[in-house]
Amino acid sequence: MTALKTIKIVELADVAATERLGEDLSLVLKPGDVIALFGDLGAGKTSLVRAAIRALTEDDFHEVPSPTFTLVQSYDGRIRTSHFDLYRLADEAEVAELGFEEAAAAGAVFVEWPQRVVSVLTRANVAIEFRTSANGGRQAAVAASGDAIERIERTLEIRDFLVSRDLPTNRRRHYTGDASSRRYERVEVDDGSLVLMDSPPQPDGPPIRGGLPYSRLVHLAEDVRPFVAVSRALSKAGFCAPRIREQDLERGLLLVSDLGTKSVLKEDGSPDPERYRAAVECLARMHSGDWPHDLPIEGEAIHHVAAFDINAMMTEAELLLDWYVPDALGRVATADERERFYEAWSLVFDEIADAETNLVLRDFHSPNIIWQPNAIGVARIGLIDFQDALIGPTAYDVASLAQDARVNIPPELEASLVSTYVAARRAGNPGFKPFMFERDYAVMAAQRATKVLGIFVRLSVRDQKPQYRRHIPHVTGYLGRALDHPTLAAVKSLYADWGIVGSKLTSRRA
Repeated sequence: MTALKTIKIVELADVAATERLGEDLSLVLKPGDVIALFGDLGAGKTSLVRAAIRALTEDDFHEVPSPTFTLVQSYDGRIRTSHFDLYRLADEAEVAELGFEEAAAAGAVFVEWPQRVVSVLTRANVAIEFRTSANGGRQAAVAASGDAIERIERTLEIRDFLVSRDLPTNRRRHYTGDASSRRYERVEVDDGSLVLMDSPPQPDGPPIRGGLPYSRLVHLAEDVRPFVAVSRALSKAGFCAPRIREQDLERGLLLVSDLGTKSVLKEDGSPDPERYRAAVECLARMHSGDWPHDLPIEGEAIHHVAAFDINAMMTEAELLLDWYVPDALGRVATADERERFYEAWSLVFDEIADAETNLVLRDFHSPNIIWQPNAIGVARIGLIDFQDALIGPTAYDVASLAQDARVNIPPELEASLVSTYVAARRAGNPGFKPFMFERDYAVMAAQRATKVLGIFVRLSVRDQKPQYRRHIPHVTGYLGRALDHPTLAAVKSLYADWGIVGSKLTSRRA
């Protein structure tokens, strides 16, 4: 077995505590994990695995028998999981016939009696030893190696957080993740559920310009404090944002109200025009308000909402150069092409220097909007992703919604949404300038599409999340629409030379 670091000794007062440990582990498992389980007969190994598999399959009554005689049982859930019991293994060579390596490659593997096979011990990156404590009770020594150390430490830290908030035995279930490093869980409470945001403070990363990392250049949240500040400001102004129930700002843990699961999409995944119009009307109301740059967090702590400046816009746009262009063209951009890129976008950003600015959430699109069917007005739009909010061109969030990167928005619906927004803004402010907004909208739509194309390729290539490639055709289609505005003529010319618009080229693997 590779060297494992002992993470924690978990006291197991009863079977329920063993099951909670299994559930806690299930939330951070990934394909390739091999969990070696040590302990005498009846120590609780199978109870732990059963709880983990029921959590992974989201079925509290899933039949999970001990594989004492079958030697292996496999289950389909959030990830594929296999349960091996090697107690009756007659020959070490039989483990290959059982498909151990294939199971470990395809999903997570729990192994009881791993000491009977040296190759299994060598492969294990998590180990749990059930033993008797000094006072005669039961405990589990949890150890791990490699990247599993951080994952296992974090899930046990979250359990400690719940204990400290008087929720020691509450059940946790996987909720969702996103394209960022944030992770979410649902925690059951007496009156329903809460959402746990797991967002540990992120390191800045290597400097890429002027001694600053990407996150600082584009003003990305590096801990949960911006979320807390913006959530409280939105709620105070009458918008539907999660209420902060419990928090640990230093460790990046929040328990917030659960807004539900209803989307602004129809069951077939297409946009629901009524809900999208309600969302754009919510934006119009938001952009009619007066939002300060400094928002309170707690006590005297303040979060400064930065400006979405030209430097941030250009840095985001560069993701197309760094990721999408090499992927789509099979080569890096030449020095001349990069110079054309910067010159074209610099002229465009200078053109919108007088754009209307206000609070922009930056990711206002279907994954981050929770439909509230029993509410009225702006409260129908549940807002859940706004920690990267800035003060910037109001057209940005309108483009984020009307050109939803994960959904096919027909041109007719896009035009209707923009028209609805403009009408709502003019009704509340006769001085609103629709023709200037049309220009700003085209520029922000093109800038966002440029950024998103780079992000989707980066997620696929660097982060091994190929599912984002399926959205690339939507985004290139949106980009083509935006680039028809005369302000973007130079950008359109360059992108046409690359084949990003004006041809069927989208990405070599899209």
